[in-house]
Amino acid sequence: MIGDGTGKSTLSYLKWAFIFTAVGLALGAWLGWQMDGTIGGMATVFFICAVLAVLEISLSFDNAIVNANKLKDMTPVWQHRFLTWGIVIAVFGMRIVFPLLIVVIAAGIGPIEAILLAARQPAEYSRIMHEAHLPIAAFGGTFLMMVGLTYFFNQEKDVHWIGFIEKYMARSATIKGIEIAFVLILILVFSNLLEGEAADTFVYSAIYGLLTFLAVEVIGGLLDASQKSLTEAAKGGLGAFIYLEVLDASFSFDGVIGAFALTQNLFVIAIGLGIGAMYVRSMTIMLVEKGTLAEYRYLEHGAFYAILILSVIMYCQTLVHIPEVITGLGGAGLIGISLLSSIRYNRRERRRRDPQEAGCATERA
Repeated sequence: MIGDGTGKSTLSYLKWAFIFTAVGLALGAWLGWQMDGTIGGMATVFFICAVLAVLEISLSFDNAIVNANKLKDMTPVWQHRFLTWGIVIAVFGMRIVFPLLIVVIAAGIGPIEAILLAARQPAEYSRIMHEAHLPIAAFGGTFLMMVGLTYFFNQEKDVHWIGFIEKYMARSATIKGIEIAFVLILILVFSNLLEGEAADTFVYSAIYGLLTFLAVEVIGGLLDASQKSLTEAAKGGLGAFIYLEVLDASFSFDGVIGAFALTQNLFVIAIGLGIGAMYVRSMTIMLVEKGTLAEYRYLEHGAFYAILILSVIMYCQTLVHIPEVITGLGGAGLIGISLLSSIRYNRRERRRRDPQEAGCATERA
């Protein structure tokens, strides 16, 4: 496993996140001073960085739970690689390179020109990013929807939180490709609500999202199978790593685009979302080492329901604007309810076992 989490407090897991927060907020304050030259400007950028960090944490808590679910089956070597190189890709790749890449492709300019555009003409940079929102939402929404549906359409799944829904989905998993058919129907429905070029863009982007999910699943399976043929200990290696990176990228789409509602400065966005990403990493480690997913049996269900809700919201955002606070609070609320349900289940189980144990002790006496 990642390490021996026995006896470690929650604060100890968040140590590096706290350090990164202090450095990031200090850097944000310095950037605000350089941009405006006033205490007010410095405080404004400081505040925006803090809000972006909270936004990222609220949007990505379900990401941490899903990461932990995958990580617990990975070897220690690949766990370490994901939590080191993976976080570098998450912070710098998705929060800096990804927005630049969108502008490079959309505006037909080079990477250097995109950086200069972000620094000198942030309003124009933001406009290009917002124009690219539709294909990003269609692609990311489709990928996340497949992630969520694949979890529930699983005939081997025997733990159910919302029984009347999940039992039906588990039984329906015997129908090959049912989750793909469901997603394709939704793609057709939403494409009919759009018009002209927007409809075509939505369909193509959504199909690419679907194909990306299927490709990651196939490639990941082949890579892990080839590693497994070399050694049984290689289970959950490169294939799982690629899956988690693409999953993290899909989660990041909403946060990166939503951040432009608060600021048009790419560097402020990178600082704020980077701080949030470090907390997601810390929470992932804590969930794996403390065995939280096993202790709270419905927590994982809440995360995957949140993923499905997020995917639908990303689809709806191609039609109307939905504030990011609704997205974040919706996911956090579902996870919170699943946590409470898990706690109630554990209490019922303890009450059920206690009389039995007391009866056994009486018989032995």
